[in-house]
Amino acid sequence: MTFQSTLVDKNEVIMESAYEAIHSTTAGKYAIQMIFNGAAAYTIANRELNLYAGNFIFLNQDTSYSRKIDSERRVDSMSVRFDPDFVIDFEYARTAKTELLLDEPESHQRKAPVFVEAIYPLQGDMKFNMLNLKKYLDQGSHDNLLLNTYLERCLVNYYAIYNEEVISREASLNFLNHTTKSEILRRLSIARDYIISNYNKNICLEEIARIACLSVNHFLRTFKQAYHQSPHQFLTSIRLRQAKYFLRNTDYPVNEIVDIIGFECTSSFIRLFRNSFHVTPGQYR
Repeated sequence: MTFQSTLVDKNEVIMESAYEAIHSTTAGKYAIQMIFNGAAAYTIANRELNLYAGNFIFLNQDTSYSRKIDSERRVDSMSVRFDPDFVIDFEYARTAKTELLLDEPESHQRKAPVFVEAIYPLQGDMKFNMLNLKKYLDQGSHDNLLLNTYLERCLVNYYAIYNEEVISREASLNFLNHTTKSEILRRLSIARDYIISNYNKNICLEEIARIACLSVNHFLRTFKQAYHQSPHQFLTSIRLRQAKYFLRNTDYPVNEIVDIIGFECTSSFIRLFRNSFHVTPGQYR
């Protein structure tokens, strides 16, 4: 196991490569945790989640959690832990009026933001920024000014994702009361994370609705409103995304990948993959 921790003022970047590892982390900092290959099992309050390669999870400053890695293949991960004051100042600079920032920078009441904790795909600008940060640290560079720029960009990227995946989806729910919208989306996010964490298992609709503490019909209706697809369609998209990862990064034969991601029939998988991406799995590889 290799373990590297880099302090950036009161922020921290932790990189790890391991086959086996157990971490119990106390609350105190906001955290973005990502997996580059392999998987890690998380226990967050009463939630059991699996974070797979190509995804990241965001955790609030008051969230305690544990993480376990137990893998035949090496798991590479990175965690960016933000000091609350850094996030609060970022939020203040983002939301305060320009006149206030210029004339009375210390007069605005600053509050620690609370985010909907969820699993997101590591892609786009977030992936580009995180891979460059990892490369920079792998080279042994430690310019604090540049590192702080990376961390600020990380928050910029996260806020963009959060606006798309939480704020916009919350607004699309057909409820008049804002509190109701927030609560429904929170429950849907829990269900969504459960699907992502168990994408390779035979999970049923009733089980997912129970996780969300919603009736099956209510869950189906609101999930489609928020994510513009049914839970089954969402599960299929996650399985196909993971199939692309295995095709790119492993030498597993296609029929073995089909089994790993939870499909039952190789021919139907190949047909669905071709219809979704306009290439066969072999051509994609």
